[in-house]
Amino acid sequence: MRASHILAKHTDSRNPKTWRGNEVTRSEKEAYEKIGDIRKAIENQEVDFGDIAMEESDCSSAKRKGDLGWFQEGRMQPAFESAVKALQVGELSQPVKSDSGIHIILRTG
Repeated sequence: MRASHILAKHTDSRNPKTWRGNEVTRSEKEAYEKIGDIRKAIENQEVDFGDIAMEESDCSSAKRKGDLGWFQEGRMQPAFESAVKALQVGELSQPVKSDSGIHIILRTG
């Protein structure tokens, strides 16, 4: 499997700091809202997935436009992996909650 994602962490995330070292202060509700707004902008072709991932994602994969590369079953958190498996290549997920925060996932392989 291969996927890219955008992560919005919140205060209850397992590590509430961004890859840039900033403390996260948003609530889970605010994280859902942020991811929902980003997803809508991607769907409306207002922004490119990779470009917005670089600007907005709280995961260090932002440096690679959200690309997590190829991974095998059991490597990712269960909720994330289940969401990837349910997607077709090229399909964008609805918001997905994991211990890390709230994601939108683009299956790429």
